[in-house]
Amino acid sequence: QVQLVESGGGLVQPGGSLRLSCTTSGRTFSDHAMAWFRQGPEKERDFVAAINWSGVDQFYTDSVKGRFTISRDNAKNTVYLQMNSLKPEDTAIYYCAAHRTTGFVPLHPDEYEYWGQGTQVTVSS
Repeated sequence: QVQLVESGGGLVQPGGSLRLSCTTSGRTFSDHAMAWFRQGPEKERDFVAAINWSGVDQFYTDSVKGRFTISRDNAKNTVYLQMNSLKPEDTAIYYCAAHRTTGFVPLHPDEYEYWGQGTQVTVSS
């Protein structure tokens, strides 16, 4: 079992920045690919970014490329999402997720076994 706890959400003006953190406990963190998904009002849960077990490979949805950066610190059992140049359309609940693998990194939410409770990000002036 893996427990995930997100933090770092909040209200920010357009063009601003936030850094989300997701700290895990339970099974070995470095055995898992990690990802961030988001869900806006009346929308499905969409892929944002993912990172493989070592941190070498990162994946992003097109709308956040060049603005968001996913990273991880296996010594701290934590994955991060640095979000810059935020836009109102980035407003959503952001979820951290974990999938046990040291190989292929899935991008679909159905592939992830463990989820955090979510943290609200609101981009508004």
